[in-house]
Amino acid sequence: MSYKATDKMSSVITRDYKLLQVMSRFGLALGFGDKTVNEVCLNSGVDTQTFLDVVNFLSDAQPTTTMIQSLDVSTLIKYLRNAHTYFLDFKFPNIRRKLIESIDCSRNNEIAFLILKFFDAYIEEVRKHMNYEDEKVFPYVDSLLAKKQNSSFNIHVFSSHHDDIEEKLKELKNIIITYYPTQADNNIFYSVLFDIFTTEQDLAHHTAIENQLFIPAVSLLERKASEIEEETLESSEPAAKDELSMREKEIVACVAKGMANKEIADALFISIHTVLTHRKNIAKKLQIHSPAGLTIYAIVNKLVELKDIKDLSML
Repeated sequence: MSYKATDKMSSVITRDYKLLQVMSRFGLALGFGDKTVNEVCLNSGVDTQTFLDVVNFLSDAQPTTTMIQSLDVSTLIKYLRNAHTYFLDFKFPNIRRKLIESIDCSRNNEIAFLILKFFDAYIEEVRKHMNYEDEKVFPYVDSLLAKKQNSSFNIHVFSSHHDDIEEKLKELKNIIITYYPTQADNNIFYSVLFDIFTTEQDLAHHTAIENQLFIPAVSLLERKASEIEEETLESSEPAAKDELSMREKEIVACVAKGMANKEIADALFISIHTVLTHRKNIAKKLQIHSPAGLTIYAIVNKLVELKDIKDLSML
């Protein structure tokens, strides 16, 4: 079922109580009476469509192009930051407290001691992961939103190292269930185990939102920023008609390395149309039309090194 802006917020929460966490991370307060989703979001200064995109994604787990394009990335960053605070400052400390209360964590009980040690190491790993996002990834995206290009980083650097942070929690849960002996009436122990189950699922949803909503939305921002940069560069081309711009030199280097137009577009975060336009301009300026000719030009002008050329047979 897809939620709409005109739905009563109370009905949304009644249908799926887990969306209370989504409300909290968007900074939406309870006590909204009969107000609609749109009214509640507007009253709290939250982008309604972004709220709906997240709750509908969590309900159906099927992100669409329209969903990605309609996201307000700054609103989504606020949501993700609040989620980090929830996990690091509330949920994990609460689970750890319950673990200490429910198991014998002394060194005399090796299994319990190792369980707590495993959990502490996991928390530290997640903390580093989330701090990296808070201190590196989100400020980078903020600079994109402010139309300040940062060529030293891109979202694919983050996505290529974005691990499923819930996996080790799943491992801990399985270790506890399989190997730790407990009394049948240990309510605190079963309560903490239940918390680990729900936190594992919550972290999986968090990771999915980052992978399938946040990263594609930021990639779209990068592409738009790059297109704007291209237009700016083209409007301020040097007077010498045969002089290549920095972007054109990058493209010549990519061609010399044997990259196809689609690969060049993906690597430089520009459209294929922009790549083709640049290649036409390059051919016109240099009077060189073949990949072999551009490769020789790239080597002579030190745009690439010989070891970077994949197909030496064309030289």
